Amino acid sequence: MPYFTSYTDGTKLHFIDYGPAEGPTLVFVNAAYFGTEMWEFQMLPLACEGYRCIGLDRRGHGKSEDVWDGYDLDTLADDLGSLLDHLDLHDVTLIGHSIGTTESVRYLTRHGSERVARLALVAGMAPGIVRSDDNPDGLPAEAIEAANETFRRDRAEFFSSGVEDYFALGLPGNDVSAAYAQKVVRDCHGATARAATAIVANFVTLEMAPELRKVDVPTLVIHGDKDASAPIDLTGRRAAALIPGSVFKLYENGGHGLYVTHAEQLNADLREFTGR
Repeated sequence: MPYFTSYTDGTKLHFIDYGPAEGPTLVFVNAAYFGTEMWEFQMLPLACEGYRCIGLDRRGHGKSEDVWDGYDLDTLADDLGSLLDHLDLHDVTLIGHSIGTTESVRYLTRHGSERVARLALVAGMAPGIVRSDDNPDGLPAEAIEAANETFRRDRAEFFSSGVEDYFALGLPGNDVSAAYAQKVVRDCHGATARAATAIVANFVTLEMAPELRKVDVPTLVIHGDKDASAPIDLTGRRAAALIPGSVFKLYENGGHGLYVTHAEQLNADLREFTGR
């Protein structure tokens, strides 16, 4: 089972590396709570087509080491950088989902684009949902803090009751079996209590508009119009407007979990984005 260590503090992190070593390289950055298993409908088929598909389990998630510190975006971006350095990757397409988009953007603004050729933001939380000068229509910090406290008190209920909205179930095309929905809830518990609550704490102060303006690689922004977790006007549309020259694609009836409900569409867009 492959591991590497973060150059920040030596935390032992798990990664997977699928497909041929010489294939075009896609690096997947997960949503909160999930390990690399969330990308099964992207990594497996794309690896079979000749892509090299790589993903890491964030600290405190999946098979990575459970640690107390390091859930700030700088450290998480450095963990991602440690993986790219460990494998000496170049010409990478960086693909982030949800909070994984914030780590991806922070990596670029913190470490530069020498190793990264393209960026895909899928149902992203970047640039943030909190109210700020750059985001006057955002949510009050107090409301986000209250939601985080509810989450802390009963994560199990949050995951179980939220799965319907997560996939926008009941809308045309969003066919997710009850068994798969239950699997996703179980996967969310792969994040430790410390990791899960520390990750969502970032949302209270997250405002990345200045950083998105500095992104200097071709960027694809994909967002569902029914995303309840990352409302499109606060995140996807705003990200596309902020990143110079970005391409924005709207997924009709797409919720936050569109990597499952719209997997074929997403894979096709990733193929096109990488020139294949």
